[in-house]
Amino acid sequence: WANQSDNDSRSVLIKAWEKGINHWDTADVYGEGKSEELIGGVWGTVPRKDIFIATKVGWDKGPYSHWYKPKHMLRNMERSLINLKTDYVDLIYFHHCNFGDQGEYFQDALGTIKKFQEDGNARYIGLSDWSSDKILKYVEACDPDVVQPYRNVMDDKYQSSGLKDYVDSNNIGVCFFSPIKHGLLTGKYNKPATFETGDHRSGLKQFVNESIIEKMKQNKDRLEHRFKNQESPVMYGVVNALFNDSPTGCVLLGQRNEEQVEVAASLGDVLSEEESEWVKALYSS
Repeated sequence: WANQSDNDSRSVLIKAWEKGINHWDTADVYGEGKSEELIGGVWGTVPRKDIFIATKVGWDKGPYSHWYKPKHMLRNMERSLINLKTDYVDLIYFHHCNFGDQGEYFQDALGTIKKFQEDGNARYIGLSDWSSDKILKYVEACDPDVVQPYRNVMDDKYQSSGLKDYVDSNNIGVCFFSPIKHGLLTGKYNKPATFETGDHRSGLKQFVNESIIEKMKQNKDRLEHRFKNQESPVMYGVVNALFNDSPTGCVLLGQRNEEQVEVAASLGDVLSEEESEWVKALYSS
C-alpha cells in the first residue's frame, strides 16, 4: 500500500490484538520483508504467545533458477525468523504451487519445508495459490495442515474445483485470501478508480472497468438495504457469505487503520443459506 506509515501499521496490529484478532498472515516478500519486521516490532506490547503467525516462502526467486530451490527456501526462512523476532512461526506456506512443468521441484521443496517443521522453525505447513485447481493437484502429496485458496463472492472456484470436498473429507484448515478482492467488492470506488504510485491495485484492470465499478456500487446499495441493521452491511454480506459452507474456515482481511480493525472484529457470523446465496448471486450475475 502507498502512504502507510510504520506508526499507523503498529497501531493497527496492536488494535487487532486488543480486539481478539490473533491470526496474522504475512509473507517474506510483503514489502520486501517490511511486513514481517513490523510484526516483529510489536512484541514489547503484544505477547508473542497470543499471536498465531503465518508466513510464506517461494514468491521471490532471488539469484536462483526456481522459487523452491532448497538453499533459497532455507535462507528465506532464516530471514523471516529474524524479521519476525521469533524462534518459530506457527504456519509456513508454500506461497504458490508452481513446482515446475512436471512437478520436478516438488519433492525437494516438500522435504525442505518438512525440515522446517522438524527443526522447530514452523509448527504447521500450508499450501497456497490463486488457483484452487493447482492446490488440489498437490494437496494429497503435500499433506498440509492448512490450504489458502483465493476466494471471494465474485471469483469462487473453491467448491467447483473439488478443493472444498477434499478439505472437508480430510479435516484440514482453510483460509481464504482476497475476500473483498482488494476492496473492489465494497463498492466504494468511483469510475475509473485511481491509486497513488506504489499501490498494487493500480495494475488491476477491473478497477478501471466502468461497468464493473458501477455494478459494485449497485450491489453496495442492495447490501446496505438488506443488512441495514449491521455495523458494516457490505462487509457483513460479502465476507460472511464465505462462511456458509466453511464455518470453521477463516478469511484474511488486510486492515490499514483502526476503523477497519473494528469492522473486521465485527465479522464472522454465518449467514443463512438463503442470505449467502443471495449475496453470491449479486456478484456472479
